[in-house]
Order: sequence, then structure tokens, then C-alpha cells
Amino acid sequence: MDLGILLHALTPSLDSVAILVTFFTYLAIFGSILPGKVVQGVVLRDGTRLHYRCNGLLSLLLLVGLLGVGAWMNFISSTVISDRGLELLSTTFIFSVLVTLVLYAAGSRSHNQGSSLKAHVTGNLIHDWWFGIQLNPQFLGIDLKFFFVRAGMMGWLLINLSILAKSALDGPLCLSVILYQTFSALYILDYFVYEEYMTSTWDIIAERSGFMLVFGDLVWIPFTFSIQGWWLLHNKVEITTAAVIANCIVFLIGYLVFRGANKQKHVFKKNPKELIWGKPPRVIGGKLLASGYWGMARHCNYLGDLLLALSFSLPCGISSFCSSPIPYFYPIYLLILLIWRERRDEARCAEKYREVWAEYCRLVPWRILPYFY
Repeated sequence: MDLGILLHALTPSLDSVAILVTFFTYLAIFGSILPGKVVQGVVLRDGTRLHYRCNGLLSLLLLVGLLGVGAWMNFISSTVISDRGLELLSTTFIFSVLVTLVLYAAGSRSHNQGSSLKAHVTGNLIHDWWFGIQLNPQFLGIDLKFFFVRAGMMGWLLINLSILAKSALDGPLCLSVILYQTFSALYILDYFVYEEYMTSTWDIIAERSGFMLVFGDLVWIPFTFSIQGWWLLHNKVEITTAAVIANCIVFLIGYLVFRGANKQKHVFKKNPKELIWGKPPRVIGGKLLASGYWGMARHCNYLGDLLLALSFSLPCGISSFCSSPIPYFYPIYLLILLIWRERRDEARCAEKYREVWAEYCRLVPWRILPYFY
């Protein structure tokens, strides 16, 4: 693409700002008023707990329904997002920068000593802006960390659906498009079905709300996880029946490991005596689960996530990797990210649990992939 055309496509417009503002306003209003299970977060260091209204699935289905009716009645275009992809990307990026600067300024002035809002200031502006200084900042009673990750996952699906609509206008959908769209939609819907499990993840309980997390939620998730959809929009890929079956197997195994591991961890934190695979759980030092998937590898949920990411790229074809690694950017990036995160998590757990963690590592020597890593 010509540089001038690219820069023009990346320039935010009033329309892209209006789309983003409307999206966030919808999530803020309906996320607060729609019915949903209220879930307690983990116990924080000061003994308090946050509460999360897990109505993401209802919010998402209502939003998709409203957009579908609007497109059917010609109030909006079903391809408006895919038509304005680059300018929405730049608009969301600018919003991420601005909101994290506000979070930094507001957090720096906070004198709250609670675990959620206590300011962790190192004095290094870039470090504090990047990693954040408050664990769970809020705005008008909305937990921003939970809000932003919900927005990112919904945004990913909305981008995919708009790309799908654009693909349908170009002719019959090929099998590779159907596979990618089906796998990613199932993954996103599954996230919202089990949204309460998010409340016990590393991002929610440990990461502070800085640019790294906000950018990751609002920009990285929707705009890079949908790369395969964009690729298939412009590249027709025909895959064999054997490739389809293999792709489905990779997705199924990845899903079983990912969802199973996260479910076991979440259930264990709520009830340490709950049976795992029909047996009483093995617990190290009364704190660490060493049964089920967590007896196979210390971060086996990462293995499931990696297999799922690979299943999103396989519809683009193995041969495409030789000509361009773009369709495989997501699993490659995720592999690097999860290894880095696993190392950070290991260091944190070693400091927190000490000899209990050492015992767990002795019993479960594998980090992510049993008998390999």
C-alpha cells in the first residue's frame, strides 16, 4: 500500500470516534443494568474483595442483535467496521494512550491505602505509565480492568463479523473462512459463558492497570487476533478434508485443556475440597493444586491457549507460512508472551510461596508442555 494512502487510512475521523464512543457507552450502560451473576473476586491483601457483574454474554448477544436489526433495516452498514479498520485501530490506540495518562495522573494523586486503589509509584514515569500504579481503578463505579478486557473480546467478535459480512459480499464463503470464523466465535462466546473465571486470572489479581494492559485489551486483542480474518478476506485459501479434520482436532484438544485447566483452578480457589477428575485434589502446603491438569504442568492452561491460537491460523494454510508469517502472527506472539509471563509468574510464586513452591516444582517439573518444556 502506498504510504500516503496508508497514512490517510490510519487518520482518525469523526465517524471512527463516534463508533468507539457509542461502543463504550453501550458497554458502560448495559453492563451496569442488565441482569447477571454477581461474582466475588479473590481476597486482596487487605482482606477486601471486589464484586463483578458477569453479564457479558447477555450484553454481547443483545449488541449483536441490535446491530443485526440495524443492518437489516439499513440504519447501519454491516461492513462499517471492516471498511474503517485502520482508522478504528488508530483511534483506539490514541484512546488507550489518553486513558492511561489519566489513570496515571489520577492514581498518583490517590491517597487510598486499599489494595485496589493504593498507588505503587516507582518514580520512573515511563515504567509507572506502562505497568500502571493502581490494581483496580474505577470510573463511575465501573471496574475499568474488567471493562476493558470485556470490550476487547467483544470488539474482536464485532471485527470478525464485519469481515465475514464483507467476505460474503465478494461471493460464496470458502471453508477456510468458515473454520476461522467458527473457531474464533466459539472461543469468544466461551469466554463470556465462563466470564466469572476471568476474576481469578493473573491479569485481574496481579497486573496493575497501565498502558500495557489497556493497550493489550483494547488494541492488541481485537485488532491483532483478527489478523487471520483480514488475511482470508484478501487471500483465497483452499484446504483439504484432511487439513480440516486436523484443524478441528487441534481446536478441540486446545479447548479441552484451556477450559479444563482454568475451570479446575477457579473451582479449587472457591472450594479446595472439590473433586478433580473424580478424586480428592492433591494440594501442596494447603495452597497449590497439584491434581488434574495442574499435576501435568505448572502452566498447562497456556498450552491450551497456544493450541487454540494455532487453530485460528491453520485455516490460512500451512503453505502460507512459507510465503508470509502474517497469518501465524498470533500464535507466534502468544508463544513469546506466555513464556515471558510464565517466567514472571514463576518468580512471583517462588517469592510468595517459597518452600511450598519448591515442593510443587519438584512434583510437577514441567512448565507448559509435559515431557518437553
